[in-house]
Amino acid sequence: MLNIILCGAPGSGKGTQSDFIVQKYGLDHLSTGDVLRAEIKSGSELGKEIESLIAQGQLVPDHKMIHLIDHYLETRSENCKGIIFDGFPRTVEQAEALTLLLERRHMEAVMIDLFVEEDEVIKRLLERGRTSGRADDNFETIKQRLKIYHDVTKPVCQYYLKKHNYFAINGNNTMEDTFAQIDTILRLIQK
Repeated sequence: MLNIILCGAPGSGKGTQSDFIVQKYGLDHLSTGDVLRAEIKSGSELGKEIESLIAQGQLVPDHKMIHLIDHYLETRSENCKGIIFDGFPRTVEQAEALTLLLERRHMEAVMIDLFVEEDEVIKRLLERGRTSGRADDNFETIKQRLKIYHDVTKPVCQYYLKKHNYFAINGNNTMEDTFAQIDTILRLIQK
């Protein structure tokens, strides 16, 4: 089973690259952003709490995210060829928990880190905010999200690097060129 963790700053192209991987490899795409937005849309108390955190550029607490991921792994299809974890893990604690969740199921994951220059990330997110209307794609929230990414999420890359399950990709290129780099890695991993 091919399990991939897509990492990168907000706006680095994780969602777009996930779509390309799903199309070519038939993996399930677990976007924690989509899961959280669906919970917000449901109007539940948890959804309201999540909405408040996201609007402030904060992360959802680890224990809530880990619970959501564990539930997802329990309910995945028997025909699942693998999972793309998009937006998870975002902390070292989440990475350690995911390792344990996967090990219990005799699986592991590799990380693909999409590196994009910060100016380019900001430009992409501001444009996405103009076209999608997402409330979290404004300059102040973007700066806060990038700070959290560098302070909290970037150390996750070191965790997977130490486990020898880490690959860095230049995400400053076109979507197609970025995917070509990912595709090369995935073909090597599957051999």
